[in-house]
Amino acid sequence: MTNIEPRTAAPAGLTEDEAARRSAAEGFNELPRAERRTPLRIIVEVLREPMLALLLVGGGVYLLLGDTTEALVLLAFATLSVAITVVQESRTERVLEALRDLTSPRALVIRGGERRRIAGREVVRGDVLVLVEGDRVPADAILLQSHDLETDESLLTGESVPVAKVATEAAAGGEVPRPGGEAVAHVFSGSLVVRGSALAEVTAIGVKSEIGKIGESLQSVETEAPRLQAQTGRLVRAFAMVGGGVTVLVVVLYGTLRGGWLDGLLAGIAVGMSMLPEEFPVVLTVFMAMGAWRISQARVLTRRAAAIETLGSATVLCTDKTGTLTENRMSIAQLRLPDGTTAAAGPDLSQAFRALVDVGVLASAEAPTDPMEKAFHDLGRTQTAASPPLPSHLVREYGLRPDLLAMTNVWAGEQEGGAALAAAKGAPEAIARLCHFDEGALTALKGEVDALAARGLRVLGVARASASEPWPEDQSGFSFEFLGLVGLADGLRASVPAAVAECRSAGISVVMITGDYPATARAIAAAAGIDTADVVSGGDLEQLDDAALAARVKTATVFARTMPEQKLRIVNAFKADGAVVAMTGDGVNDAPSLKAAHIGIAMGGRGTDVAREAASMVLLDDDFGSIVKAVRLGRRIYDNLVKAMGFILAVHVPIAGLALLPLLFGLPILFGPMHIAFLEMVIDPVCSLVFEAETEEDDVMARPPRDPAEPLFSRTMVIWGVFQGVVGFGLVAAIYLIALWRDTPVDEVRALTFFSLVFVIIGLILVDRSFSSSVVMAVRRPNRTLVVVLVGVTAMLGLTLGWPVARELFRFGPLHASDLAVTVGAGVAVLLVLELIKPLVRAGLKPRKAAVAGPGKASK
Repeated sequence: MTNIEPRTAAPAGLTEDEAARRSAAEGFNELPRAERRTPLRIIVEVLREPMLALLLVGGGVYLLLGDTTEALVLLAFATLSVAITVVQESRTERVLEALRDLTSPRALVIRGGERRRIAGREVVRGDVLVLVEGDRVPADAILLQSHDLETDESLLTGESVPVAKVATEAAAGGEVPRPGGEAVAHVFSGSLVVRGSALAEVTAIGVKSEIGKIGESLQSVETEAPRLQAQTGRLVRAFAMVGGGVTVLVVVLYGTLRGGWLDGLLAGIAVGMSMLPEEFPVVLTVFMAMGAWRISQARVLTRRAAAIETLGSATVLCTDKTGTLTENRMSIAQLRLPDGTTAAAGPDLSQAFRALVDVGVLASAEAPTDPMEKAFHDLGRTQTAASPPLPSHLVREYGLRPDLLAMTNVWAGEQEGGAALAAAKGAPEAIARLCHFDEGALTALKGEVDALAARGLRVLGVARASASEPWPEDQSGFSFEFLGLVGLADGLRASVPAAVAECRSAGISVVMITGDYPATARAIAAAAGIDTADVVSGGDLEQLDDAALAARVKTATVFARTMPEQKLRIVNAFKADGAVVAMTGDGVNDAPSLKAAHIGIAMGGRGTDVAREAASMVLLDDDFGSIVKAVRLGRRIYDNLVKAMGFILAVHVPIAGLALLPLLFGLPILFGPMHIAFLEMVIDPVCSLVFEAETEEDDVMARPPRDPAEPLFSRTMVIWGVFQGVVGFGLVAAIYLIALWRDTPVDEVRALTFFSLVFVIIGLILVDRSFSSSVVMAVRRPNRTLVVVLVGVTAMLGLTLGWPVARELFRFGPLHASDLAVTVGAGVAVLLVLELIKPLVRAGLKPRKAAVAGPGKASK
């Protein structure tokens, strides 16, 4: 067996004392991580919302005024909304911590001459690592000894093909190469050993490692603030100013005209409660929390709930190739014989192609972990035709060398004294060298390799030779016969083409950003359904300044051979073009662009700590198709949020109008704090759950993304909401005035008016359930939450009439059957009138379409 000689003899490693001193001086071997959001910190963030703070202050004022019941109701409402947010956000943080633990490696080190298994975070500079097949490398290190070592560095480079590592004397004290190099003497933190074994001395840990340097670059990247949160804040402040002004006016008018300033203060607070939109931040919190819960059922973790809404308005989806579009598993796609005959991989290969595969299997490890060697074994097992049994006794191995990127396994003959079989595979030029190709044969081989590479395939050469003892010192001592070329593909995920097609139908441009070669990138993109008309390489990108890149991203759909800092430039260029950018990825090299994008979507199965910390969402099953589900949910959530907000605007008009009407005209006061609390605590919050549970509109994935610059309330929506409220107020006010004109007792008038208002609110719920459908079609769509609400409201109304204590608290008089018919009739009348008018404003109610941004802009 050919071994690279060790540069040091049987290293004893550090002593425990030395390791402890270095750990104290240099810190733990950990990646950069964001400060954990504790429940207390989350509570502070929630209380910064202006209207939640106003709710708490309002409850405190009621408490000071002695209205304990009303104060406790308001405070309970605020506490409940805060609790929902804290529970959801804390649960998300716990899941992220659990995901972090999934990729926290263990390390086998030599300390004091003995091998010890320790936590990866306890590795220090100077430790001697023992690396074997299947290990995750815990720190950057230089090889002391190695045997047939290969590592998968795709988390750092984006390349799924393993690279060979060889210990050499020249590496000591030299410059540390970048990850991804072939036949170098350095291994890097986060990479995976897929073949062989080694001893290595740690040279860098934590933030000083290659993986840590990329993580550190995230600290200078600004994270996008949720747009909807900012819009809601502006809306709340505007309504708060108007409501505050009206409240002050009511207190002044009441005290001046009626002489009771304390009663005027109470009336003003009641009017303020009816007008101030305390529901808006609560509804936003509930929608985002419930949206995060719903999307988690599809195995998608939402790190920041507001990211779901922003994803629904995404116009450009930048995706990595390796492990995102592809499975990060190699499979043999094409076989080529020396005479140029080709065959696709399949179960019924002819004898010549079968020999090519069998020798490839013999040139691989018997129990492989390397993806390419697994591909040879997988294809060999699928063959249906009978063939002679393969040799089973391995007698010699020749590993990769810096000057010869090929490996050979020697197998004993099946019969005693029979010739042994030497099976070799490796880079085509290395196999050609072993087979002693002349210039003409080399030129022809290069053409064949280029043809396979143009299809995005990784190409290996395969050769065999008869052998006998004594074995030669190296592989060149065999008389090899060239058997052909094998093209391997990193297979596309089965769900990707459909997901890309649905993104296209939803007006989302899909752009692939990868560290792979342009030919491979073009082939994968074409298979995925991504346009390949404009492919930009990393070298081309280096020649572009920011302005030129901003112009290029209007047409470019594939970026190949990119470095992490270039991915960040690409994302920023799309943002400068006005696009709402979503970025998916799983490797450390994706993390800066994940954080810079409006929405970063990390893969949870094999993604790194740094990537998940940078992302807003994590796909727990690493399924690219889950992105489409997230987009669909994002659009549905925003549609329903607009419906809920429009309903809240509409419902405040009759509530505020009925609170002001008696004050302005000297009529009996209708509503006190308890009545308003009933409406705010039962009707409005519960109805927000009704709208959240609404199913999606029919065209949710057949329309372009929503314009992110569109205000939460469009002009049409504001006019429509106010008009709904005016119609409802007109009907209820008419009932109130007619009842007074007929000298009905005040308590009965209050009950009649209040019940009419509740049924009008129910009518508004039914009207606002859908933008595109009539109430008849909307009713056919199931919504169990709505049924629960209707039953609950009816029961509570019955309780206020039938239970003397509640009737006294609400100051209600008895209602007769005819009175109840009037209240129900008010709700039906509002429903019919508004349904007849809704088709006239339907087009304006739907979200405004975003301007086309990103690839394809020029062609649309």
